[in-house]
Amino acid sequence: MSHGEPPFAASVRLDRPAFVDLTVRMFGDVVAGEGTSFWPYSVVRSEMNGVRIGKFCNIQDHAMIHVGAAGPTVVGDYCSITHRVVLHGAEIGDNTLVGIGAVLMDGVKVGANCVIAGGAFLKEGTVIPDNSVVMGLPGKVVATRDNFRQTRRNALIYYENALAYAEGRHDVWSDAAVMERVMAQVEAAVEG
Repeated sequence: MSHGEPPFAASVRLDRPAFVDLTVRMFGDVVAGEGTSFWPYSVVRSEMNGVRIGKFCNIQDHAMIHVGAAGPTVVGDYCSITHRVVLHGAEIGDNTLVGIGAVLMDGVKVGANCVIAGGAFLKEGTVIPDNSVVMGLPGKVVATRDNFRQTRRNALIYYENALAYAEGRHDVWSDAAVMERVMAQVEAAVEG
């Protein structure tokens, strides 16, 4: 019987994750794309409707991802779900960063290239357009701008960090060559 720790039940399908901390818990119908990382004490639960996480995402320490009663939780590609975030039946577009301690409730739909500020609370059914910056209780769009470089950079740095952690290294943030490589990848994606 699985208690949600690695090795996970067959219903949890991870495509070549970059790193999965031993404290992570996953239950039910959970699918995550290539290169995604799961950091200490993150929890993903899906008793119904499913959780879908895209490629090269980072689910950071103490994040809680759960399904809503009316639908799945979906996280796009290259997303950063930062420390202590709660996603509950929400949909997150590609290249989006959800800041520390933010809460996104059932039916929330966040577009691509968004930044949700730390501590924001997005109430049920909130819709956020692409390229938005959201702050507040309740969360509201406070700016519109192209956040692609910032959010993609964060996702790729976490990918590099996850690969290092998987090897027992904890020094990527100070490696100038890694940071240069990440910035080159971001610029190539912008031009691509």
